Amino acid sequence: MILMLFDAHKLDISDEFSRVIEACKGNDTKIRIILNKSDRVTNQQLMRVYGALMWSLGKVLNTPEVARVYIGSFWDQPYQNDDNRRLFEAEEEDLFKDIQTVPRGAIVRKLNDLIKRTRLAKTHAYIIAHLKHEMPAVFGKESKQKQLISNLPAIFEQIQRATGISPGDFPKVQEFAEKLKLFDFSKFAKLNQGMIDALDKMVAKELPQLMAQVPQDQEVAHEDFMAAVKKREGGALYNVDDTPFGRGETMDILTADLDPTRYTYEFEQLQPNANGKVTGTQAKKPMQDSKLPNSTLKRIWTLGDVDKDGMLDISEFTIVKELIKLKLDGHELPVEVPQQWLTSLGIEDYKR
Repeated sequence: MILMLFDAHKLDISDEFSRVIEACKGNDTKIRIILNKSDRVTNQQLMRVYGALMWSLGKVLNTPEVARVYIGSFWDQPYQNDDNRRLFEAEEEDLFKDIQTVPRGAIVRKLNDLIKRTRLAKTHAYIIAHLKHEMPAVFGKESKQKQLISNLPAIFEQIQRATGISPGDFPKVQEFAEKLKLFDFSKFAKLNQGMIDALDKMVAKELPQLMAQVPQDQEVAHEDFMAAVKKREGGALYNVDDTPFGRGETMDILTADLDPTRYTYEFEQLQPNANGKVTGTQAKKPMQDSKLPNSTLKRIWTLGDVDKDGMLDISEFTIVKELIKLKLDGHELPVEVPQQWLTSLGIEDYKR
């Protein structure tokens, strides 16, 4: 997959970028366009920007189909204009789904290529066998060979009528004729009908069975992928940097005690139940007021809901608010809730 990013407030395509797009020709089905930082413009401006982008792309892509454009703000910072929050989240979800289908798409392309090669090989076998059959046994081989080469269009049409092979599976006449001049037709092999039947069986039965296994394999791969993401362990995305230039900048915050009284009034305004807890529906609005993307808020909720009961008490609400503040201040979210936070809030037996 080839991702091309454009900023909503800067759509011009430089000469360098034009050359990059030119270099990608032949891989048109792999190209995905991302209109990034779309939260920096208003609804009306976004419509104009989208139209201008499609017009600009039409001049350089030259593809019969319109390129798929994903609109959003693809980073974890707060939206400057969250009027299109739902649109951005839906587009982000579509993009992730598209990325997850890349392995399956590669398998399908390989199977399609195998089918195409099989059909071409079958056509080639019929052509070679026909030329071999038309050659004389002893005299006049050279003149007959020239005659056959000059009569290739009629031979192709004859084979097509006899076998039902699609015209698109035949080679280009001129190129094929030039290559045939290098060979002695009398030395060509005869048609092996057993191999032709085997090819037909493979295309009609075996390849469809193989294709049917692809979605099952993809579901397993998707589960493994999601399990790896859930663990958030290892890889460049989750490496921990404790230097002053990385996560070390937030170490003072992560090792400080939390004071739930700072958020008591806000928590009480949500009208907790008799057990002193608020539901996800009640907590959603104050969390979205931060204007952080939903993908970030989901991580914050997962960390804050310590007992995994789908609700927040005052201590868990405090963790959620502190994580939101941490993110708004430009820091990265921790992989797990700091132990010092849990201890200061009186939360024990925490399990990630």
